Amino acid sequence: MIVITGIYYALGLAGAGALIAWLANPWFSAPLWLLAAFCLYFFRDPERAIPSGPVAVSPADGKVVAVKPEGPSLNRISIFLNVFDVHVNRTPIGGTIAKVEYQKGAFHVASREECSTQNEQNVVTVKGDGTTVVFKQIAGLIARRIVFTKKAGDRVATGERIGLIKFGSRMDILLGPEWQIAVQPGMRVAGGSSIIARRRDRS
Repeated sequence: MIVITGIYYALGLAGAGALIAWLANPWFSAPLWLLAAFCLYFFRDPERAIPSGPVAVSPADGKVVAVKPEGPSLNRISIFLNVFDVHVNRTPIGGTIAKVEYQKGAFHVASREECSTQNEQNVVTVKGDGTTVVFKQIAGLIARRIVFTKKAGDRVATGERIGLIKFGSRMDILLGPEWQIAVQPGMRVAGGSSIIARRRDRS
């Protein structure tokens, strides 16, 4: 499956390439056709097997770049998405979206630590099954367009699609002490199917 945005981009680039090929030389249109093909690849949206049970799943494909305390009682997991990763985002847990807050900011390279607080981001709070999880869609140097398809009050299932970030980005997840972290820096994770944490207070 491909996100509809990617199809629009690909059609536009392919059309421009066809026009150049007609007006000039087909070789001149090759870069545009390659970009059209890359857009179809970039905006791919594969189906994922969502784990069951009291777990939190990765909200994105990418590499875990940080697992560290955040304040007195939270732990933060940071995931960096390069341009070759799937960029469709998913909710880590099921429940109700309690709050959505968009914060303007900088566009530093998304793998840098300061991105968690300084970069432009969409902060989403989900409450469900006695826990609250916050995750952040964070724009990067190239990714300057965050898409979020839900709103406060919506019910979501674990691993449900909630939006995307275009062209390289970062996702942060904030988890309370009731969660046992199941990943470490350097690990690759897949959105919706990789377990990043398990509930300590659930069997």
